[in-house]
Amino acid sequence: MEFTALQIAQYLNGTIEGNENATVNTFAKIEEGQAGALTFLANSKYEHYLYSTEASIVLVNQDFKPSQPTKATLIRVDNAYECIAKLLTLYEQTKQQKTGIHPLACIAPTATIGENCYIGPFAYIDEHATIGNNCKIHANCVVGENVTVGNDCLIYPNVTIYHDCKIGQRVTLHAGVVIGADGFGFAPTANGYEKIPQIGIVTIEDNVEIGANTCIDRSTMGTTLIKQGVKLDNMVQIGHNVVVGENTVMSAQCGVAGSTKIGQWCMFGGQVGVAGHATIADRTNSGAKAGIAGSIVKSGETVIGVPAIDVRKFSRSNAVFRNLPEMYKDLYNMKKELEELKKQLNN
Repeated sequence: MEFTALQIAQYLNGTIEGNENATVNTFAKIEEGQAGALTFLANSKYEHYLYSTEASIVLVNQDFKPSQPTKATLIRVDNAYECIAKLLTLYEQTKQQKTGIHPLACIAPTATIGENCYIGPFAYIDEHATIGNNCKIHANCVVGENVTVGNDCLIYPNVTIYHDCKIGQRVTLHAGVVIGADGFGFAPTANGYEKIPQIGIVTIEDNVEIGANTCIDRSTMGTTLIKQGVKLDNMVQIGHNVVVGENTVMSAQCGVAGSTKIGQWCMFGGQVGVAGHATIADRTNSGAKAGIAGSIVKSGETVIGVPAIDVRKFSRSNAVFRNLPEMYKDLYNMKKELEELKKQLNN
């Protein structure tokens, strides 16, 4: 399908600079833009591509001021990044959607499947599971006994949801996600480690997206809880009895140990580790590879490092660390001078 700059501007409530009849039929990164492509500029680091891109239409922020003439038609919007996401969502919705139950799917007689669902080949829906309306469950997925899946969920291939877990509305689980495996609970004994039964569940609230190969463990008792709006990247590990607050986001390879409570609107960079039984305040921001060894009680803090400390202290400490070789040399020289002075005084 083709769209004109005028149609796009009207949909986004934007204003046009250039040819309102310019047409696009695909999307592209600004540095790879070709004729007929729509792209965007939201980060000033990429501005230089704007003047060479072959893309037909570029979304820019309202306050953007080009330093050179542009070949492309510009559409000014309030937030270019949000608007390109809106257009990509619209494009995704125009794709033909799969429906129906594949003949190679296996659905237990007591399972309930909602309207307008797709169940792919070799997917297994266990006894007393409930699947809401408009769900897509792709090949090789396992939805365990008594699992509840809400409306409009998208479950990609090879996802496993263990028994009794609860999935909310509009949840996306990417390939290889495991929901509800046993938490890491073992009691040390004289003869080794005795497994502690994990009899709880996992509850995932509405509008959550979970990346490929991420694992969320079931609780020992009660529930491991992922609250609404949470976004977890690939290969994240959430331990048993953890609570992740509303709209918190975690980048790839983060790990949260058991019984930790994370507040709302927190942001964690890649490979952040959080110790067990900690409480993390709302709107905590953590830099990549940080090791959070205990609770963070003040809302809005930014931490980094191992163990994680306030980012300003970390920056000052890092400046000292970079100078340690010179500082050691100075200290060594001062020690020698002091020894010489002591010898002279003794003489």
